[in-house]
Amino acid sequence: MASTTGGCLCGAVRFTVSDLPAQFGICHCETCRRWTGSALLGVTVAEANVAWHGAENIARRQSSAIAERAWCRDCGSNLFFRFTGGGAPVGDIELPIGLLDDANGMELSNEIYIDHKPDAYAFAANDRQVLTRAQCVEKFPLLDAL
Repeated sequence: MASTTGGCLCGAVRFTVSDLPAQFGICHCETCRRWTGSALLGVTVAEANVAWHGAENIARRQSSAIAERAWCRDCGSNLFFRFTGGGAPVGDIELPIGLLDDANGMELSNEIYIDHKPDAYAFAANDRQVLTRAQCVEKFPLLDAL
């Protein structure tokens, strides 16, 4: 996809993303569920491709040994998840697709931590990659710290 815009609920933080991927994923891990109140529907973007406006309104917290999360200081909207590797940022962030001004045309490509998903809901798609927690950790050992 081309560049797109988005922002928080109150508008204090806005962003423009260049080279937005057309595919997004869903994470059902306990941390993402607690952060969002449900599953995280997120798109992975290179941090260098995001231009923030109102960055002084972004609060950050190291939410685990390997990642930080950010939100708007004014309205509390969740803004992004970033792997830090236990320290410095690694380079990519997960933006919740609900922050995008227009997420039309995006395609669900994967669900991770599927074995942590509550049975109360399911997403309608059957042509995506689905991984359990163990499969995620096998593919990305850093996730074992979550």
